[in-house]
Amino acid sequence: MVTLRLLAKLGNGAVAGITGVSIVFPLDMVKTRLQNQKPVNGRLPYAGGIDCFRQIVRQEGVRGLYRGLVPNLAGVTPEKAIKLAANDIMRGILAERIGTSPDRLPVAYGALAGATAGLCQFVATNPMEIVKIHMQVGGPGVSALGVVRNLGVRGLYRGTAATLLRDVPFSLVFFPMQAWLAQQAQWLVYGSREKPATLCVLAGSTVAGMVAAASVTPADVIKTRLQSSAQPVPAYSGVVDCASRIWANEGGRAFFKGTVPRCLTMAPLFGIALMMYDLQQKVLGW
Repeated sequence: MVTLRLLAKLGNGAVAGITGVSIVFPLDMVKTRLQNQKPVNGRLPYAGGIDCFRQIVRQEGVRGLYRGLVPNLAGVTPEKAIKLAANDIMRGILAERIGTSPDRLPVAYGALAGATAGLCQFVATNPMEIVKIHMQVGGPGVSALGVVRNLGVRGLYRGTAATLLRDVPFSLVFFPMQAWLAQQAQWLVYGSREKPATLCVLAGSTVAGMVAAASVTPADVIKTRLQSSAQPVPAYSGVVDCASRIWANEGGRAFFKGTVPRCLTMAPLFGIALMMYDLQQKVLGW
């Protein structure tokens, strides 16, 4: 029974992740291009998110907005499955230990469950994001299999430290905030403290996704730079080298490149994903 429930949670997380990513992928493309851009003759290639979106469509067509979607979906299936299921399972374990329900878990315990989920997911996240980034910033001839062959297994895990530096704090902030906001929305809309309705979960997840995404954008910029340069001779030696060179060459503002499109991506992505996850749990009676 425990194995069945675990598989069900993993399946729920996979479906939730695929749904969310498919909807918001064009925004993620814009975010990656903005974070990876470097000055050319003293000017940046893109003036902002809208300009980046227009240039991609004009130069590569609408299909250019979805470059890297298929390998991303292949990677996001286990990634979201692990993330959502790990958080759910940890919340259940911690709630049982202190004698409460997962929906009423104290913030500190919720943060611990979220951080654990962020730590677990990197096994699937790192390779998936490296392939996605190389396809997003490369030319039309770049393929997922070509990136994998070029980098090898070791190259697919370049930037792992930066990935953990982003994903663990993100989950630590997101999951307890999402649970608290969903409860507050349930109280404001329905006047009850029962398990939050699906729309309350959507609202709480969307706001929490935006806050968490903004807070870890510097780590995401470093991760994008490291992973987009993961060639046989990498451009950076590690997180510290990458961060120090960004600071020296571009200033502190460079660490917040792509903040708006990142928030606009992560907010609906996690809103939709958590809503789908919650809806499946309720339909299946778990």
